[in-house]
Amino acid sequence: MSERQTILIVEDNEDLRRLFRTALAFAGYDVMEAGHGLEALQRIDQGLPHLVILDLMLPDMSGVVIQQELAAQAITRQIPIVVITGSAIEPGDLDVACLLRKPITPDQLIQAVQKCLGASSGAV
Repeated sequence: MSERQTILIVEDNEDLRRLFRTALAFAGYDVMEAGHGLEALQRIDQGLPHLVILDLMLPDMSGVVIQQELAAQAITRQIPIVVITGSAIEPGDLDVACLLRKPITPDQLIQAVQKCLGASSGAV
């Protein structure tokens, strides 16, 4: 059996974060959480997740900045990112594995995570 995969949820809405954490834990993932951008970058420095779930609209820095920071570093650029946003912003310039528009169900989240992790498993 392979090791459990770790997912980092970057979402400032505490209720959504809790919902996402519960769904992912039930699906067999280890979960880390961050409520804002700086905390997310600190968590990633502490241990690389297998995937990042990223809200674009965060209080201290945008999810776009976080994505660009991850893409700029050799050690983090291969981490797949699932963007979840409620904004009308078109993240066309973002190089992310998946994009979901709020509101989403726990099942939609799990499907996106599985798809994005599966797509990235061939990349080394």
